Amino acid sequence: MLTKLKYIIQREVGFFFQLRKSERLWHIPVLASICTGLPLLVGYYLGRLDYGTLACMGGLVILYLPSTSLENRLLTLLVCAFGFILSFTVGIAFGFNHYLSAVIIGVYAFGINWLTNYFSVSPPGNFFFVMLASMASCMPFDLMSIPTKIGLLALGTMGGFVFAMVYSLYIIRKHSHKIKDVGYQKRRYINLTESFIIGLFITVSLLTGHLFEFDNPYWIPISCLAIMQGLNVVQVGQRSFHRIVGTFIGMGFSWFLLQLNLSTLQICISIIILQYIIEVLVVRHYALAVIFITPMTVFLVELSRGTGINANQIITARFLDITIGSLIGLIGGWLLHNQKLHQKAERQLRKTRVAILRK
Repeated sequence: MLTKLKYIIQREVGFFFQLRKSERLWHIPVLASICTGLPLLVGYYLGRLDYGTLACMGGLVILYLPSTSLENRLLTLLVCAFGFILSFTVGIAFGFNHYLSAVIIGVYAFGINWLTNYFSVSPPGNFFFVMLASMASCMPFDLMSIPTKIGLLALGTMGGFVFAMVYSLYIIRKHSHKIKDVGYQKRRYINLTESFIIGLFITVSLLTGHLFEFDNPYWIPISCLAIMQGLNVVQVGQRSFHRIVGTFIGMGFSWFLLQLNLSTLQICISIIILQYIIEVLVVRHYALAVIFITPMTVFLVELSRGTGINANQIITARFLDITIGSLIGLIGGWLLHNQKLHQKAERQLRKTRVAILRK
């Protein structure tokens, strides 16, 4: 028993200090930095950084650009852009009641996960759709400002689409041999079970944040979903451990950066650089990527809320949110990859379907 435990610890330590190989072209991190950074710089120039931070979230749609034909690339990105806008709209529309919105976001997460699996959407899959819905649901509810906020996010997705179109015309002509097939489709009943578990845990994590009155409760479901995206139980555990450790180190890095008293323009440029580093590392080492995600999110909070906020309080709250979300995601991930549970659920769904058809 001790020998096996020693082997597992040594293996996990080895994985923690190992950089995975990636076939991802360096163009994608650069594109992601441009699509998120340009709205920030425009917002800085216009004196409306709150608008810039909203639009920059829409620019993240560039991460859904597939390595397929030109037609499929543009169609995929158009659908994802619409999905971004819909996700944000659903979240912000039900923000008037936190407990109702938690249930609605859970149901929405169920539908988004089912759709992304059904259409074999490549990673990041359902992540940013659920993230946008969760973040929007936690914004201060102001009915009159909803159209403006949705419009700003839509502008960000439009910018991402334009850059993706120009880039696709270039990359397909130069790297046509690297076009890939669309991924496999999950079985129908497994897809339903997985989607139900994800929707349930998104609701639970959001309710947890609201019940305990966290400042940014949306980080709990975001962290929960990030952990549950592991491919198996082992990877779920690894991602949970990596996210907590990465956030802890990232807190120290954030504190160091905040001591530099950067100007607003320097913060915008720092976010662009951090976005590039994150996209380079996230496919190679999750914990390293999280180290840079932490200061980036702290900077975004600073820009959206303005200066004069308590940086130490934000960093501490961020770590608490991540830890709670990761632990909830660990439980959800275990259920998500429990084969016996899937088999029982599949048998029950088949019986229910047969009973309905016989009527």
